[in-house]
Amino acid sequence: MELKNKVAVVTGAGSGIGKASAITFAKAGARVGVLSHTGDEVYKVVAEINAAGGEAIPLVADITDAESMKKAYATTVEKFGKLDIVFANAGINGVQAPVEELPDEEFVKTITNNLTGTFLTIKYAVPHLKKNGSGSIVVTASVNGTRVFKNSGATAYATSKAGQVAMTKMLALELAPSQIRVNVICPGAIDTEISDNSEYRNLEKIKIKTTYSREHPLANAPGKSEQVAQLALFLASDASSHITGTPVWIDGAESLLWG
Repeated sequence: MELKNKVAVVTGAGSGIGKASAITFAKAGARVGVLSHTGDEVYKVVAEINAAGGEAIPLVADITDAESMKKAYATTVEKFGKLDIVFANAGINGVQAPVEELPDEEFVKTITNNLTGTFLTIKYAVPHLKKNGSGSIVVTASVNGTRVFKNSGATAYATSKAGQVAMTKMLALELAPSQIRVNVICPGAIDTEISDNSEYRNLEKIKIKTTYSREHPLANAPGKSEQVAQLALFLASDASSHITGTPVWIDGAESLLWG
């Protein structure tokens, strides 16, 4: 699979799945806009890509801010001339707590980052993709809220992830006449830094106790960001040219066990 002559923007690209995907896209030949709200991380990833012979630019932006996303796309198109691929990967776990103890503002924060952020990421990319005549949009959701509901207290997170899958399906049909494909990746446990923006409160009050001898059936270990990046590469590339509106679970059968 290759992305030669393609231009991609990857959000949440400062670490984890986003970073692995930005590097993978660049190795496949794409010119990449590396987007995150954390400037230091973005510049490091861009430097790594460019040092390896790829071509990338830093985009420091807040996915929940419309003007910030408009500017990021404008910068990308000004530099590279077009936009072909968007990987809406940025998101947070947020606060997980019993529903009556979950602060209203924390629920809104998670929904805003994960769902509104995905909406703005796609909305302001679409005019550029339409002008280009085609495109591929890939969204990162989760097994949570789509196949798995065992994580008591993850009400906001699971709701936002279910919403992303619904958004993907709606937009896949809407954008199909413009030759823009929209697909969604649903990872299980992946070894990333997302737990750094997670907070767990009093979950012992509501946790339903279950016991399995093997939590990750396929490999008995969490997946790797690079494995998700390979799936994102497939969905971004012409190898998946007839796939749209499709959620793909990448979890080593974890969600089949826990769901």
